[in-house]
Amino acid sequence: MKYLQGYSPSLIAQAQRLLDDGELAPLLARKYPEMHEVRSDKALFDYTQALKQRFMRNAGPIALVCYDAKLKVIQHALGTHTRQSTVQGSRLKTRREIRVATLFREAPAEFLKMIVVHELAHLKELEHDKAFYALCHHMEPAYGQLEFDVRLWLSVRDAEEKRLKREAKSPVPS
Repeated sequence: MKYLQGYSPSLIAQAQRLLDDGELAPLLARKYPEMHEVRSDKALFDYTQALKQRFMRNAGPIALVCYDAKLKVIQHALGTHTRQSTVQGSRLKTRREIRVATLFREAPAEFLKMIVVHELAHLKELEHDKAFYALCHHMEPAYGQLEFDVRLWLSVRDAEEKRLKREAKSPVPS
């Protein structure tokens, strides 16, 4: 369970048992039944701006927020934030972008919020340190549980993809 590295072995074993028994996906579906309606890049930008306005009014502007299909494959990331500084005359301007992995178009609403909160927190705190996680918990009090549950959800998705690949490779009995 690559997404759970760093957690206790007993917790990983419990999650693996639930996954193997086919109980993890239904458990997560019951816990997070509500899907979001944030399907387009424009809707994602508006959603992110609303959270930023509510919790981080003083943070610099965000130039772009979009879904990115390449994120998970290339960078092993679920979301990214970038800053690019440019000189315009005597002023230094910073362009900030947030990209969210496309797989979150089909995620429960809470999971999308967790990813957006995580990337917004990087506007103020670059490192994953105590101040960063404090800011995440300020914007989403259940951040820690949501981060863990996203990891479980990703484990379920990976297991399903592997199962489908195995079935595609095996000959169909006639």
